[in-house]
Amino acid sequence: MSFFINAFNVILYQPLFNALILLYQYLPGHDFGIAVIVLTILIKVILYPLGTQGAKSQKALSNLQPKIKEIQEKFKNDKEKQARATMELYKKEKINPFSGCLPLLVQLPILIALYRVFWRGFGENQLSFLYSFVPNPGQIDTTFLGITNLTQSAVVKVNGISHFLWANIAIIIGAGIAQFFQTKMVTPKQKSVKKGSSDFSQMMQKQMLYFFPIFTVFILWRFPAAVALYWLVVALFSIIQQYITFKHHA
Repeated sequence: MSFFINAFNVILYQPLFNALILLYQYLPGHDFGIAVIVLTILIKVILYPLGTQGAKSQKALSNLQPKIKEIQEKFKNDKEKQARATMELYKKEKINPFSGCLPLLVQLPILIALYRVFWRGFGENQLSFLYSFVPNPGQIDTTFLGITNLTQSAVVKVNGISHFLWANIAIIIGAGIAQFFQTKMVTPKQKSVKKGSSDFSQMMQKQMLYFFPIFTVFILWRFPAAVALYWLVVALFSIIQQYITFKHHA
């Protein structure tokens, strides 16, 4: 187990930690929030080809929905034939139905590593993880635009009393809203299901459209606001990337 933890630290935690410190020191203004935003954009640029491929796969799956519905209607009383015909359609169109999930699976370890960076803080123990070529900045100001501390969550307790940090809450809600529009862009437009009929895929898409943004807010509520800022920038970047991809392949 210690091997995997050490590997995780070497491959993800330390590079992200050092990159964030470098950006914090050399960006004008030494704003921690701006450093988080720039780091997020750099990560998304590196993963841009993967994100584009995922967006293409999601768009292709959306375009296949009419044919998939025909298969569902044709074999509505035989789930086995329905599944077989659907997989044959994917094979014929050369589409991997799971490829759209790959960008999310790749970004999850990065999100966990960033969470560890923000959660563990930037004290002397953490600064020992700096590479030899990265100068020690000493004490780091983790505020964003001088408004809020990004290492804190939406609610903090002071002397047993809960205090809402409204700037952090705004970032979290913004991340949820951006997640909604990102998901909506890849959700195919479908006609309403007739009363008495069932369309599992359509119901799942609707649930994901509304549930995932709410779940995002719920998860980020207890995380350091820097994680929510990362999530917000990722969603906004993805919206732009999906727009470019879909327009180019329209």
